[in-house]
Amino acid sequence: MRQDDFQRRHEAEWAALDEWLALRSRPSRKLRSQDAEAAFGDLEFARAYRRVCQQLAIAERRGYSGVVLERLRMLVHRGHLVLYRPPALRLQAALSFVASGFPRLVRAEWRAMAISALLLFAPMLAMIALLQWRPELVGSVFEPAQLAELEGMYDPDAPHGKLGRESGSDLRMFGYYVYNNVSIGFRTYASGLLAGIGPVFVLMMNGTLIGTAAGHLTAIGHGGPFWRFVVGHSAPELLAIVIAGGAGLGLGMALLAPGRLTRSRALAQAGAVGAKLVLGAFAMLMFAAFIEAYWSSIGSLPDSVKFGSGALIWLAMLGWLALGGRTR
Repeated sequence: MRQDDFQRRHEAEWAALDEWLALRSRPSRKLRSQDAEAAFGDLEFARAYRRVCQQLAIAERRGYSGVVLERLRMLVHRGHLVLYRPPALRLQAALSFVASGFPRLVRAEWRAMAISALLLFAPMLAMIALLQWRPELVGSVFEPAQLAELEGMYDPDAPHGKLGRESGSDLRMFGYYVYNNVSIGFRTYASGLLAGIGPVFVLMMNGTLIGTAAGHLTAIGHGGPFWRFVVGHSAPELLAIVIAGGAGLGLGMALLAPGRLTRSRALAQAGAVGAKLVLGAFAMLMFAAFIEAYWSSIGSLPDSVKFGSGALIWLAMLGWLALGGRTR
């Protein structure tokens, strides 16, 4: 076959492969919808790459011009870089999971997340409202000694070096908050193995305790220091507990209603999803612990800064979970 005929026969294929490789070299590595129509799909690339390698061998054997050979060699080289590119770095993979993979996974499990949120926030809000009307009901949840300690921590008339705690350095309290938060998240998730009853109990119990503390302090006039302390870290902490609870409910549903799968298979699949959800929730809880130790405890900042920053964190967390990983 003459060189001109060879070029005319394969020109369209070479141009399409060249365009696809150019798109793949972009930093985002995402094909725009209008470009994808003119490019190879990922599954077709291997066949296209094998054909261009064969065409290069034919061109070399027939002694075609250097222009044709150089073009084919460049396509083969660029295709080789794509086909045998090294795996993503661990840090890059972790950042990709946090930025997009984790929010997508949370949205995919939206039913379990909605139930988990209801189990946590319904008793919390109910207790806050109820204690404004019946403040004596706090005694059914907390012992007198616990109430005295709680009131002392948020007494607006008492001198406080740090909000929310009587002593301890920021670093020490950060370690304590990490341990406390992660243990709550782990219990919420792992209790799903109790046929789904565990997360229901843990979520409702935590919602009741948090709501009772908040409602009581608000009712007796200690709400100012309390809300100024919790507003900063409440978003990542509460949302992480909801996500851990949703993952635990997924384990419970795999045991109770495995569908067409065996229970062991359904539990293995739910466990794989749950492990990723809990990994992200733990990262959120560590972030919450950092804010709680180093920011929430600062009592000298004005309310506008405290509540403004808290609102921004809530918006950022909800926006991340709702929009992270979405494609146009």
